[in-house]
Amino acid sequence: MTKADFMKLATDLAVENVANGGGPFGAVIVRDGEIIATGVNRVTPNNDPTAHAEVSAIRAACQALGTFQLDGCEIYSSCEPCPMCLGAIYWAHISHLYYGCNQRDADAIGFSDEFIYKELALDESERQLRTEQLLHEDARRAFEAWKQKDDKVEY
Repeated sequence: MTKADFMKLATDLAVENVANGGGPFGAVIVRDGEIIATGVNRVTPNNDPTAHAEVSAIRAACQALGTFQLDGCEIYSSCEPCPMCLGAIYWAHISHLYYGCNQRDADAIGFSDEFIYKELALDESERQLRTEQLLHEDARRAFEAWKQKDDKVEY
């Protein structure tokens, strides 16, 4: 299969998902020319705001490969990923991202991420999400335990 074939599959998954009650987003994860996993947006059917196509595909690919890092994998997304999905793509160490529609296309049908990008640029005291740090020193105990752990798996 070619890059265009994988992208067409991501788009076909998105179209099919709309017919099945989900959002208009699909994703395909590929390694060495082989499909490892696919995902579609199931936010509303699953009542899960994290059930985006890319995150779903990453979860399935990690399960299929038995790893939390997807080095050497490519992801084909029917739309440019939102900030959450882009973060997940980075955390998974995916090597290449291909996408069809862009942020402006998503915004035009009511899927806008612009406010998140604007919020991230603000000082936390200026954000709409009220944020307050509590029990900082107590919370650091987990980090100290991690620092001391000899058999930790770095990621």
